[in-house]
Amino acid sequence: MSTRLNNVIILAAGKSSRMNTDLPKILQPLGGKPIIQYLIDLVISLNIINIYVVYGHKGNLVKNYFVNQPVVKLIEQPELLGTGHAVQQVLPYLNIDDDVLIICGDSPLITKETLKKLINRKESKGISILTALVFNYSEYGKIIRKNNNIVQIIENTDDIYTYTNSTEINVGVYVISVIDLQRWLKLLKNNNLKNEYYITDIVFLAHQEKYKINAVCSENINEFMGINNCVQLSEVERLYQKKEAKKLMLAGVRIVDYNRFDLRGTLNHGINVTIDVNVIIEGDVFLGDNVYIHSGCVLKNCIIGNNSVINNNSIICDAVIASDCIIGPFAHLRQGTNLNNNVCIGNFVEIKNTNLQPHSKAKHLSYLGDADIGSNVNIGAGTITCNYNGVNKCKTIIGNHVFIGANTEIVAPINISDHATIGAGTTLTHDVKKNELVIRRSKQKHILNWKRNIKKNN
Repeated sequence: MSTRLNNVIILAAGKSSRMNTDLPKILQPLGGKPIIQYLIDLVISLNIINIYVVYGHKGNLVKNYFVNQPVVKLIEQPELLGTGHAVQQVLPYLNIDDDVLIICGDSPLITKETLKKLINRKESKGISILTALVFNYSEYGKIIRKNNNIVQIIENTDDIYTYTNSTEINVGVYVISVIDLQRWLKLLKNNNLKNEYYITDIVFLAHQEKYKINAVCSENINEFMGINNCVQLSEVERLYQKKEAKKLMLAGVRIVDYNRFDLRGTLNHGINVTIDVNVIIEGDVFLGDNVYIHSGCVLKNCIIGNNSVINNNSIICDAVIASDCIIGPFAHLRQGTNLNNNVCIGNFVEIKNTNLQPHSKAKHLSYLGDADIGSNVNIGAGTITCNYNGVNKCKTIIGNHVFIGANTEIVAPINISDHATIGAGTTLTHDVKKNELVIRRSKQKHILNWKRNIKKNN
């Protein structure tokens, strides 16, 4: 790798007009993070010291995004006069003895290996550019060769019929010496259909000076697919998801259908993990050994222990689930949920900021919030912890071996001691002692010979 490569310029100033959204293209989400962040992470991994992002359209949004990334130096392009003009804005900040990598901001799938090849192809008196072989791809500039040597790049908007048969396209990534770049940028002209200054024109200038123009050419266009509209964004999203799914599968995760899998963060895992279709992984997720995630689940920033099963359409966010648990279907485990071993949470149960100890279960239609629940506790269907008094969240404490009957309302703050039994339909407002049975419900009435009102026909 070139020891002089201390700089990268990421071109991110375009209007993204074909996206038809208010969000700049480089900030559009892909796999859970903005498109441009993939390039930032990539060049950081290459140990490039100076990272310059040239911004323009919706500049405040771009500046706000990078406010907590001091490694990124933001350079404004006040007028959008083309890629060559964008690079000119960075020149005052570059050391004349350095090399610089120039790359478009909408290239999230480009790999570290590809950039290393490109950097290593740069000669002292030359430039290196990234190209690809395609057929009938009209959105890229075309590489023009004579005697197999690159002499020029023709942008697609300025293409002349003479060149339409070219199948080698310019990907938009270059490694150039700063001293040469400085000289060539002064010679750029805007005599083209867009009246813009193209960075691609430096290739012809380099050829005129008999510089060596080395290309790293790939037949894998997927790595270099640009993003100009929401259709292409969706296509690149699928390519990214398939790539990530294949990595996981090669590491031993069984993904039932990689076309219906979405990773929007990081997934660490044990062995014998199975993920069914339409599962979304967000943030940082860990799945232990023998975990099975059924279809339609959303997992975000959570830990799921060995041998646990997450049934269909469950949502788990900011929660910790220990080993041998069964969750769902249609369960919702929210922030602060901690389940110990062998806990069972059934359908339509919502839990937040609550701890459940081993062998406790809440199988049906319940809300448990701000509670500490002991071991071997049965939470009956329809049980609610009434934890909010309009001002503060209040705590419910339930001991070990407690039985909570169906349709019970537990008004916090409250303490239910070990081995207590709460009868179905009880509204509980006072503490319950050990081994007590509490029943609080209206007396059942039987009215004989009752006749319901009957709607009269018109």
